[in-house]
Amino acid sequence: MNNANNKFIALTYKLYVDGDHGKEMVEEAKADRPFHFISGFGFALDAFEQQVISLEKGAQFSFSLSKDEAYGDYDDQQVASLDRTIFHVNGKFDSEHIYEDAIVPLQNAEGQRFYGRVLEVGNDKVKIDMNHPLAGETLYFEGEILENRDATEDEVKKLIAHLSGKGCGGGCHHDGEGCCGGGCGNHDGEGCCGGHGDGECSCGGHCHEN
Repeated sequence: MNNANNKFIALTYKLYVDGDHGKEMVEEAKADRPFHFISGFGFALDAFEQQVISLEKGAQFSFSLSKDEAYGDYDDQQVASLDRTIFHVNGKFDSEHIYEDAIVPLQNAEGQRFYGRVLEVGNDKVKIDMNHPLAGETLYFEGEILENRDATEDEVKKLIAHLSGKGCGGGCHHDGEGCCGGGCGNHDGEGCCGGHGDGECSCGGHCHEN
């Protein structure tokens, strides 16, 4: 490919991590619901994008990403106890969305959005793990390229509008459940392999400031 940016790439994949009894599959994008994105916009991990950007339609791939190429080490300092009042909606605690193991959208003082996993709901505090679910893991991908072409001008415009908060589109996600898409992807509610953990949009619920 002559130009690595603004490529529309669609692919299938299986994602594995190291388990207690060998490799364990944690995500799959099938041909009927492939993962697709436009290159150069940070919707896939840089190392993932580099592996698939030059592959032609029909090419099979198998590669691994180290934790440093993916989500780094698990950081105990990314676990925090937040006041329950942060999760109040209309004066009441948002028990519909805030419960143990729930994935919730958060926003810091600088306006950056990201996701956290609820570890514990107490009387005064909510304990949140803000590490990516795959932090500390080596990622193993196997899959096939379904499409690799120049993105159309309309596709790029829709994506830019989405990034600016003026709309959603651009074909960046695996139908809202992709592993390699940005913050709107889903791995038990969170994007697994997305380029930016702060995300560019919310998958639902409320965005709570911490």
